[in-house]
Amino acid sequence: MARCSNNLVGILNFLVFLLSIPILAGGIWLSQKGSTECERFLDKPVIALGVFLMVVAIAGLIGSCCRVTWLLWVYLFVMFLLILLVFCITVFAFVVTNKGAGEAIEGKGYKEYKLGDYSTWLQKRVENGKNWNKIRSCLVESKVCSKLEAKFVNVPVNSFYKEHLTALQSGCCKPSDECGFEYVNPITWNKNTTGTHNNPDCQTWDNAKEKLCFDCQSCKAGLLDNVKSAWKKVAIVNIIFLVFLIIVYSVGCCAFRNNKRDDSYTRTYGYKP
Repeated sequence: MARCSNNLVGILNFLVFLLSIPILAGGIWLSQKGSTECERFLDKPVIALGVFLMVVAIAGLIGSCCRVTWLLWVYLFVMFLLILLVFCITVFAFVVTNKGAGEAIEGKGYKEYKLGDYSTWLQKRVENGKNWNKIRSCLVESKVCSKLEAKFVNVPVNSFYKEHLTALQSGCCKPSDECGFEYVNPITWNKNTTGTHNNPDCQTWDNAKEKLCFDCQSCKAGLLDNVKSAWKKVAIVNIIFLVFLIIVYSVGCCAFRNNKRDDSYTRTYGYKP
């Protein structure tokens, strides 16, 4: 007798198997064709995700359609661990992104960002010198500040102050308003050497395009603001994914019971129904 739950688990895992192919191919492409360290940063995690999805999908497909009970049990065990993992990651993402926001500046279209406003866990990640050196090189290679300069070339200071800047542009490409530097262009400012500044970023600022404020606390805060926004979106996607996993797990449990029932029938009567 046909088992609807077994067939449904088989169909779902076949779709997951098809999805794993482009994910695995994308990871391999990144490892082979990535021209910079930043482009190759995600190759190993993407390859690992592709292989994991492929193996789990094959286990679920064979376990449900071929009635291999032990393989379906392994599949359900892995699915249970995955549900726990996704749940923990989702809760963690909401916890570490519940703090921090840009500070609005009167008369300015952009916001400024302070590292101390964000969660301690995130702060420790960017304050680690090894981590930040890699992130810094990626920011420089992305030319986020060069693009800002090109966009606002020959724009007067009053117009520039009214512009909306991204967190990275505001934190990494210009000095803090507290410094009181004289505007030349979006990434070139004349330092006020006669005054003293409480903000250490004022001393860190450098007009060299490869330096600017990439080592400033405001740049790290701008990055964390981007991370915060991205993680909140990922957390929402994770909730949807979690519901999907629970549904698949429930259907898989039905298929497992079907397999157990068929195995019991086979031991009793010598053939499968």
